[in-house]
Amino acid sequence: MRLPRDMSGTELVKCLGSIGYRITRQTGSHIRLTCDKPESHHVTVPNHNPLRVGTFAAIISDIATHQRLDRDELLKRLFGKS
Repeated sequence: MRLPRDMSGTELVKCLGSIGYRITRQTGSHIRLTCDKPESHHVTVPNHNPLRVGTFAAIISDIATHQRLDRDELLKRLFGKS
């Protein structure tokens, strides 16, 4: 599954909220999110519009590894596409 090319940082933060990530702080244009399941995990999302593809891909890969999911499965959960 391809990553959406027009995703903003704000939109990604909202999508990550659906799988348990919450905003813990913001410094400038960077938003720090935390998820406590299965163990504590932190990820930083730049509040840019749009996110650069490489940055977006790295964030998704990091979260997929932490959640013990395949990258495509995580994208399906986040964006509801098959």
